[in-house]
Amino acid sequence: MADNDLEELRAQRMAQLQAQYGGGGGGAGDKQAAQEEKMRQQAEMKNSILSQVLDQQARARLNTLKISKPEKAEMFENMVIRMAQMGQVRGKLDDAQFVNILESVNAQMPQNKSTVKYDRRRAAIDSDDDDEDYGC
Repeated sequence: MADNDLEELRAQRMAQLQAQYGGGGGGAGDKQAAQEEKMRQQAEMKNSILSQVLDQQARARLNTLKISKPEKAEMFENMVIRMAQMGQVRGKLDDAQFVNILESVNAQMPQNKSTVKYDRRRAAIDSDDDDEDYGC
């Protein structure tokens, strides 16, 4: 609910700034305002669907995921919204169901595997040769 209030304040402030700095500056400002309004409405619709589909713990886990991996959270949100629109979600998703869906999202995402190459020959040269330098 606080998000909606924040969005309303942002919209009011944007209207004030546009009026103050020449909001009638042409069609570009109108197109941008219309695009921002459309984006805001889509975000509101997305949030309302997610709040209807996810329970409290699942929402908390989704917010944590958004902070750490925003692209994965975006894929998860889109998948859950599609499932809800097609009628595959019955009731609210709990934390265990959230994890199952997240695992399927992980399977769909491309995996970036990095490898570390360690050159043993250089490390071996330094380890045995040190005894001869001290004259023991």
